[in-house]
Amino acid sequence: MLYQSAKDWQAADRKRVLLFGMSGLGKTHLSTLLRDAGGWFHYSIDYRIGTRYMGEHIADNFKREAMRVPLLRDLLMTDSVFIQSNITFDNLAPLSTYLGKPGDPAKGGLRFAEYQKRQEQHRVAEINALLDTPHFIDRAQDLYGYDNFICDSGGSICEVVDPDDPADPVLTTLAKNLLLVWIEGDEAHTDALIRRFDRAPKPMYYQPEFLVQCWQDYLARHGQTEAQVDPDAFVRWTYARALAHRAPRYRAMADHWGIRISAHDVAKVTTQDDFTALISRSLEASAKTT
Repeated sequence: MLYQSAKDWQAADRKRVLLFGMSGLGKTHLSTLLRDAGGWFHYSIDYRIGTRYMGEHIADNFKREAMRVPLLRDLLMTDSVFIQSNITFDNLAPLSTYLGKPGDPAKGGLRFAEYQKRQEQHRVAEINALLDTPHFIDRAQDLYGYDNFICDSGGSICEVVDPDDPADPVLTTLAKNLLLVWIEGDEAHTDALIRRFDRAPKPMYYQPEFLVQCWQDYLARHGQTEAQVDPDAFVRWTYARALAHRAPRYRAMADHWGIRISAHDVAKVTTQDDFTALISRSLEASAKTT
């Protein structure tokens, strides 16, 4: 690890951390808190994906929909209007909307083959965005003078790496440059995330093999064809399975590549001093168990 002990962490002139874990447990909360406190550069993987690597796909999808409207079609064909997404750290809706959900087109669903294509685009984009992290660490320091760096990773980071492979290229690159920190939730957090997702199901990225298995199981269980699937019903049905699928992968990342902190403790963090103290305690606990 970049910091071998709490003493190393406390003495470091440049503190560099990557947060990982399920969406909704505090990654962006901590990142925003540190950014707003000053002295920390906030690098959002999802924002980088949606702007640098999938921005053109997203904009083209908007244009494809606009071309169906005669007035907008004429304006687009004469370069009279400009269509672009407005992704921010706090609003990643254009990215999730593009990813979409598979199923009945009358309910906004995508053909499964198209859905898989967009999933693959996201996989490649996420890997590239993660590998861009060292560049942004240097850029933040050289260009803006930030010594401290917080990387807010997407919930799907565990799906695009192999935490059990000591030579995994993404994790190797990240671990050389940052302290990898898992925000670990408990059963109560899992239940709360599932309830929240049920109220507002959102598109997300899945590991390809896991996705295909879930899709086949769903079709068989409900006796439906692809075009009959309610997109929201499918992603709701899949979400709890995705949480269970990701949990051991997050755990392996923490065991082999970093440390863990509790989502309960994260909820108590209100200052950057609270955060640095929480990391210190985790490093101390990690040292005692090794």
